[in-house]
Amino acid sequence: MQKRWVLNERADTEVVMKLSRALNISTLLTNLLVQRGVQSFDDARTFFRPKLIQLHDPFLMKDMDKAIYRIERALRNREKILVWGDYDVDGTTAVALVYTFLKSIYKDVGFYIPDRYTEGYGVSKAGVDFARENHFSLIIALDCGIKAVENITYAYDKGIDFIIVDHHRPGDELPPAFAILDPKRNDCNYPYKELSGCGLGFKLVQAFSKKNHMPFKRLEKFLDLVVVSIASDIVPITGENRILAYYGLKLINSNPRPGFTAILHYSNIKKKSEFHFVEEEYAFNRKLTISDLVFLIGPRINAAGRMESGKNSVELLISKNIESAIEKAEQINQFNTERRNLDMQVTRDALELLANDPAHQSKKSTIVYHPDWHKGVLGIVASRLTETYYRPTIILTKSNGLITGSARSVKNFDVYNAIDQCFDLLEHFGGHKYAAGMSIRPENFPAFKEKFESIVASTIDEEMLTPEIAIDAKIKLNNISTKFYKVLKQFAPFGPENMSPIFLTENVVDTGYASIVGKNHLKLSVVHPDISGFPVSGIAFQQGDKLPVVQSGRPFSICYHIEENEWNGNISLQLNIKDIKPFV
Repeated sequence: MQKRWVLNERADTEVVMKLSRALNISTLLTNLLVQRGVQSFDDARTFFRPKLIQLHDPFLMKDMDKAIYRIERALRNREKILVWGDYDVDGTTAVALVYTFLKSIYKDVGFYIPDRYTEGYGVSKAGVDFARENHFSLIIALDCGIKAVENITYAYDKGIDFIIVDHHRPGDELPPAFAILDPKRNDCNYPYKELSGCGLGFKLVQAFSKKNHMPFKRLEKFLDLVVVSIASDIVPITGENRILAYYGLKLINSNPRPGFTAILHYSNIKKKSEFHFVEEEYAFNRKLTISDLVFLIGPRINAAGRMESGKNSVELLISKNIESAIEKAEQINQFNTERRNLDMQVTRDALELLANDPAHQSKKSTIVYHPDWHKGVLGIVASRLTETYYRPTIILTKSNGLITGSARSVKNFDVYNAIDQCFDLLEHFGGHKYAAGMSIRPENFPAFKEKFESIVASTIDEEMLTPEIAIDAKIKLNNISTKFYKVLKQFAPFGPENMSPIFLTENVVDTGYASIVGKNHLKLSVVHPDISGFPVSGIAFQQGDKLPVVQSGRPFSICYHIEENEWNGNISLQLNIKDIKPFV
């Protein structure tokens, strides 16, 4: 698929020059910093050396005082507390965090993860009935609840109080909860709006600790849970999220909880020959990054909720020793294998349906439905089809008498807003700008398909339908050095709104050794034809079709990340090439 290359505007020259002098680094690097909002030496110190003391006071959040008051009242009155969360990574990490914290100070605490298939997302009446039957009088709902007006009213009528801890957008009406912690509330002035659900759970226990004069050090052991939620829920790695992710990565690389150690046993990060049942002997063969959490840990935690029950993930995450963690991790890895097989089959089915639908080619959105698809893999399939057709995409199946599904979007298009405009045809919906879920009565489905397509077609800019590569700076190959990369590495952790920089280099030629390796990967070595310097190696994954451009003998342009490549114990810099075009 053809991609648009968009070169970011250079930052203000005067600011760049001043910061370059203050930091004693190149203007190329300081331009990247200013693009990320770093304007001064103090900003740079915060960016490169974040401190936990820089976290905001949790009591700045609307209703935090009420939430802590209600928890303290429950402890005084010996009420039973139920920690409730969604079945995805963000929800299960949040439950593991808040449950473990409360359990360390109070015994009458339980946790609840709804069944994806019988209860669906969020707060269910079945779960409220479970709470009532088991004498829980306070429920702390994490990563869900902000739009559960009807079911929280149902709980209220049964004498059960809710504390909602959610980061999704509220609807027009807030539920009748005792306290609602959501920075996206219009009446909440909390300084940072982009915390994950688990991040908000951390703020809740931070507030409780502060009110009860407990040392902050006691909370640091939870930061591995927070960083996994930040990575997996694709929230911006800015502000508080950057601080939490920075320290969470440090923890997960130095002293991960048994559950994460066990999960990583099934990845290529951990050398299996070194896997012993003695925790201090664990050593990863390289440092984990945000991407590793997204692709290696997140899918395995998610798999439990997709294939069976998210309770398995919580039990893994709260495991106190490696022996019990390994038992759970083995089961969850099997779920992940089943999930992969299922999502590949559903993806094939969906692609076949779309290929046989001539009307699809002219549409601005993708909507595909089959009543027999597995509900647990719809989000993954929606992401795959978005990559294939690059349109706002909804994948649906039938569950409990309703048509239910997941939506994913393309860059800069707010799919949540588009779905919101169809609210009159929906039973339930919720989500974010780029990902959402919904359920529809079968009789309303045809009207929904038509209305959603009409809204997308009338509001999406044509250029949004072509994948974009945002390029941070144009450089020459001789700008790349070990010193340059050493500073660049300190921009991490990378993620939304602080992505690993992409560079553009024009007018390069291959040194004559380009070849296809592995499964259609293009390996090459490039130089400038008119500038002296050493060749620079690169790898372009899944771009074997660009070999004719590279071998043509004519100059071409590349855009790429710079990364380290380790081979036989030797570490060198290489270009991870995102796209290649003839130089004109």
